[in-house]
Amino acid sequence: MILFDTHCHLDDPRLSEELDDVLGRARQAGVRRITTIGCARDADSVRSAVRIANQHPGWVSATVGAHPHDAKYLDEALYDAIRDAGTETSVVAIGETGLDFHYDHSPRPAQEEAFRRQIAIARELGKPLVIHTREAPDQTLRVLREERANEVGGIIHCFSEDARFAAAALDLGFVSSFSGIVTFPNAAEVHEAARKQPADALLVETDAPYLAPAPKRGKRNEPAYVAHTARRIAELRREDPETLAQTAYDNALRIFGLRD
Repeated sequence: MILFDTHCHLDDPRLSEELDDVLGRARQAGVRRITTIGCARDADSVRSAVRIANQHPGWVSATVGAHPHDAKYLDEALYDAIRDAGTETSVVAIGETGLDFHYDHSPRPAQEEAFRRQIAIARELGKPLVIHTREAPDQTLRVLREERANEVGGIIHCFSEDARFAAAALDLGFVSSFSGIVTFPNAAEVHEAARKQPADALLVETDAPYLAPAPKRGKRNEPAYVAHTARRIAELRREDPETLAQTAYDNALRIFGLRD
């Protein structure tokens, strides 16, 4: 299979401390491209993912943004740093940003403000968004509509909602990226969404080092494991795994504005 891991965190110490080996295993598994995601708490950490991408041009790309968990830390210096880093060639999207009402690590008003501000930056730069949403489906869609996020579109990452949400997001220009969750036996709604998602609006990811797919559950996740996710989606859709992986790969190139 030819694979594109559209969402992982290579700057996480669990991966960065053995990055060469992690990337080597990814190549052996058929992963041709990776997007590493920026999750900054302050202006100094905005370029953490970008530095890794710049060390591996044509192989690793990056995003810049602030996770909703960290919304309470955001200040004008951080927004300025996101905007500045977002102009770099290796940066293909803004995020991950969004709403997480499961953990509420940051107050909900702060999450929403950070979400809106990062959508504005994406629109200013003309780059797509990477959206994190957990237990906030209606609120996420409302903010995307109100902030005209459809002007840039993007990705609902680590999809964990239902087919109705996927369709509503797609109407706003947001495709769905499926992680190891789709391999979990009890994820019935995610299975249904993966079956129903249009082929040209489907991506695969790991969210490494989190959410290792079956049969790797309990282990630290890494980009090589995206192959397990692709195979499970193909099984759910009754499609050839290589064809599905190629389609998802081509979709990612298009959304991120990349060329082989």
